[in-house]
Amino acid sequence: MEILSAKNLAHSFDYDLFEDVSFDLQKKQSIAIIGQSGSGKSTLLHIISSLLKPNAGEVKLFGKDIYSLKPKKLMQLKREKIGLVFQSHYLFRGLSAYENLEVSEILSGKKIDEDLLEKLDVKHCMEQKVTELSGGQQQRISIARVLTKQPSIIFADEPTGNLDASTAKEVMDLFFDYCKNSGAGMVLVTHDTKLAYMCDKVYKLENKQLIEEK
Repeated sequence: MEILSAKNLAHSFDYDLFEDVSFDLQKKQSIAIIGQSGSGKSTLLHIISSLLKPNAGEVKLFGKDIYSLKPKKLMQLKREKIGLVFQSHYLFRGLSAYENLEVSEILSGKKIDEDLLEKLDVKHCMEQKVTELSGGQQQRISIARVLTKQPSIIFADEPTGNLDASTAKEVMDLFFDYCKNSGAGMVLVTHDTKLAYMCDKVYKLENKQLIEEK
């Protein structure tokens, strides 16, 4: 079942980033997008995840054209079905790690998964303030917060950038297991080709075009 459809996307700022970009994402499928810095990878991710309207083209999530939805409907879609993971974790700095997860619990109506905290090795630091945690711990809390809401699609922009290689692989395996078990899909943007090729498909954004490499 198709959960994401991007058709003929184009975008530019002071210069053209890309044009005529099209691809689809199915349930349980993972897609990686690689490319040089400045090629437009993150911009493309922002467009398909509802954060930035493209100059041209269409994005459908779960069969709905997201840029023609009314704001209330789009907000509901974001809250219930979309999970966003960035290298900058955007945690609430005045709260503890657990309180950050409680925010996700309240908004999504989904319970915090204690097993998930164990797998991410963050259960022992739940009572600590976010500012007392290392960058890697903060990133894993951010990932736990996203997975707590049990999204139907995950958009991840360099989600393992603050993690060592071993932990990064463990986190990616967690994402893959989640997609397989829940039926969710994932779009990953990364500069790490080793992580990218763990995904079902790999695309490269180069010379304004998106080229399938795997």
